Amino acid sequence: MTERTIPNASTGAPRVFSGAQPSADSLHLGNYVGAVRNWVDMQAENECIYFIPDLHAITVPQDPEHLAERTRKTAAQYIAAGIDPTTTPFFVQSHVPEHSQLAWLLTCITGDGEARRMTQFKDKAAKQGSENTSAGLYAYPMLMAADILLYQTDQVPVGEDQRQHLELTRNLAQRFNARFGETFVVPEAKILGDTAKIYDLQNPSAKMSKSAASESGIIWLLDDPKKLAKKIKSAVTDDGTEIRFDRENKPGVSNLLTIYSSLTGRSVEDIVAEYEGKMYGHLKVGLADVAVDVLGPIRERTLEIMDDPAELDRLLAIGAAKAREIAAPTVASAYEHMGFLAPRG
Repeated sequence: MTERTIPNASTGAPRVFSGAQPSADSLHLGNYVGAVRNWVDMQAENECIYFIPDLHAITVPQDPEHLAERTRKTAAQYIAAGIDPTTTPFFVQSHVPEHSQLAWLLTCITGDGEARRMTQFKDKAAKQGSENTSAGLYAYPMLMAADILLYQTDQVPVGEDQRQHLELTRNLAQRFNARFGETFVVPEAKILGDTAKIYDLQNPSAKMSKSAASESGIIWLLDDPKKLAKKIKSAVTDDGTEIRFDRENKPGVSNLLTIYSSLTGRSVEDIVAEYEGKMYGHLKVGLADVAVDVLGPIRERTLEIMDDPAELDRLLAIGAAKAREIAAPTVASAYEHMGFLAPRG
């Protein structure tokens, strides 16, 4: 198997690959803290490749106009948050046809039982019902495997919900290499350090999510400053008046302290000490000011980028071209190893 020794021979750094679907008009704070900010930081010491998996998005019904607009908005927010498209290949999945080409090859070496055991497929299929579940949702993990293997990826940042998919990716890489010859690097999981879990402002027992019951519980990166501050000042707190971190007995205050710490880099203990003897309202006002200071510039930069769609499209085209420089030879090698006749002339 092609177990490349890290670091990447071409750059002296591990090659890291990741992305997230354009599934909402705005990223929320949990997306930023849990993923995007880490991707930005990883650019310094890794050879990073980031993408927007719009092909994955259509495994569930999408409005075409919304999908196109959300893809642009998602790209603009990543750039505004600090991903540098001039140095880091950053592109839209559907702009690189090799993703679909390799996905078919991998689908054809994946067992039916193997695919059906994927937890996300079982969960989503159960919610949607068999009559509303597409074959694309069933094949989703093989496309994800193609995304990763296409770039001879060393490391993939993963959370618990993606571990099973990465394990399938590793299995498919090893299977292909054993059957057809050395073709793919077998990727490893890149386990990020403890990432703060951000909870809903109105329901601090539930993670912040785009599917939240109440819009007021979500901090969107594109919230205007007044709306952002109002959401934080209206956040649910707890009985009593003491400001301390206690997830079980004070989930509302604990969530505010976690957000405060995540946005400032200060320890929760330090923040608790600052607000000793003060009321919940003081903490909310302080956090609102911090959130506006940190997230406001990202919002402003995103809007600037969206005002020039031609420039955004140009940057994404550059990213796709860089991606294809890696992807095309990988697919050509896979085709050759599987015995496809190469086109001539």
